[in-house]
Amino acid sequence: MEKFTLINKDRSRIKVFETFEDVTKPSPSIDAMIISYGCVYKRSSKPVMKGSRVETIEDARKEYTQLLEEGWKKTSNLRI
Repeated sequence: MEKFTLINKDRSRIKVFETFEDVTKPSPSIDAMIISYGCVYKRSSKPVMKGSRVETIEDARKEYTQLLEEGWKKTSNLRI
């Protein structure tokens, strides 16, 4: 499963985009994304995840693109 993490300009909020597999169906398919969001209180500690939601792939792509346009950056060095 691939995971994409974005962090805002102030380095205080994060969003994690990852594929969502519906295992309730006989043949699991990937047609949605789960978006988790949280806060970073100290740079040396783990972020505190506040919640998550499931979106269609198209809506998740739109949100991801919008966040990049707003100045959010891709990151991979957070321990989630």
